[in-house]
Amino acid sequence: MLSCERDIEYVDTETASLKSGDLTPMELLGKNIFFDKISSPDNMSCATCHSPNVGFTGPIPGINMKGAVYRGAVPQRFGNRKAPSVAYATLSPVFHYNEDIGSFVGGNFWDGRATGDMLGNPAADQALGPFLNPVEQNNPSKQAVLEQISISDYSDLWEAVWGEPISWETNTDVNANYDRVGLSIAAYEASTEVNQFSSKYDAYLAGNAELTEQELSGLELFNANCSACHPSEGIGALFTDFTFDNVGAPKNPDNPFYDMDEIYLGDGSPINPMGDEWIDPGLGGFLAYAYPEYADENMGKHKVPTLRNVGKKPGKGFTKAYMHNGVFKSLEEVVHFYNTRDVEDWPAPEVAENVNEDELGNLGLTNEEEDAIVAFLETLSDGYK
Repeated sequence: MLSCERDIEYVDTETASLKSGDLTPMELLGKNIFFDKISSPDNMSCATCHSPNVGFTGPIPGINMKGAVYRGAVPQRFGNRKAPSVAYATLSPVFHYNEDIGSFVGGNFWDGRATGDMLGNPAADQALGPFLNPVEQNNPSKQAVLEQISISDYSDLWEAVWGEPISWETNTDVNANYDRVGLSIAAYEASTEVNQFSSKYDAYLAGNAELTEQELSGLELFNANCSACHPSEGIGALFTDFTFDNVGAPKNPDNPFYDMDEIYLGDGSPINPMGDEWIDPGLGGFLAYAYPEYADENMGKHKVPTLRNVGKKPGKGFTKAYMHNGVFKSLEEVVHFYNTRDVEDWPAPEVAENVNEDELGNLGLTNEEEDAIVAFLETLSDGYK
């Protein structure tokens, strides 16, 4: 059975301070909402799964070491995927099909389902999902979210930003103000506090830092082997092309979602009726409802993440998790998988269809070359001084 013991959360209190003087009023409002525990029960904020000191992703090494999926406000409940970083997520375009490359592009969440069609911004659409998700913040309604903001110590900031007090008298009021919650959070996520562009690599591009010989070698190898999906050139490079790919990552056997066939929602239905048999369809699962004619060819594909802050963590002993399901626990393991997937004895892909066999799997890199790529990736962490 799953333990309900609360986990220790590592929070950078200096970064998480709500008295930041460099934010606009709307960004500051979004930051307050982001760090407020608006959940039922009141024990979970956006920052619980998206902490700044690890690049706005999961901050608890004990969880990252195993299933990598964070428990919800109701502690017996778990979702199905590792939390992606929200840093640089506001730069993702609205979800669309690109005819030139024959691929879907943009959106947020691993499967792209926060399309941006609703609010014109995928990050704003995404920000509204977890509040009402019963395996995340578990609020019973949009109004419940608004009510919690109305009694917060930053409610006057809401009025200053939006020109009126928060209200929920009519359905129109509820929907309009709930959308403003998403827009406020997205404003914070678009701020220079979140999207800093302050890594060693940024300093190098600006002529303010030198890369080591190993880091320069890693950059060259990265550009030769990884930049098709993670473009690196130019000041402000985002290290993602916002497309979707199935790299053949195996299942994470420790994913707690496999146990959710024994955990029930308020209506009596199990969270995951398939139990151990569940397979993550990724983009294809979303397309089965939105664009069914494209679903089969996109099964198993997940959003290509930015690599900015991919190595950011409090210390060398801190474990981060990688891939959509957190199956890998270090950059070294990820790079070795990309290099040797097809020539060493790795577990089978979670989804065998649509695996990218053209751009990875047998790169022919030496151990030293793998180490060089990892060294370069570690130059992408914001906060370089």
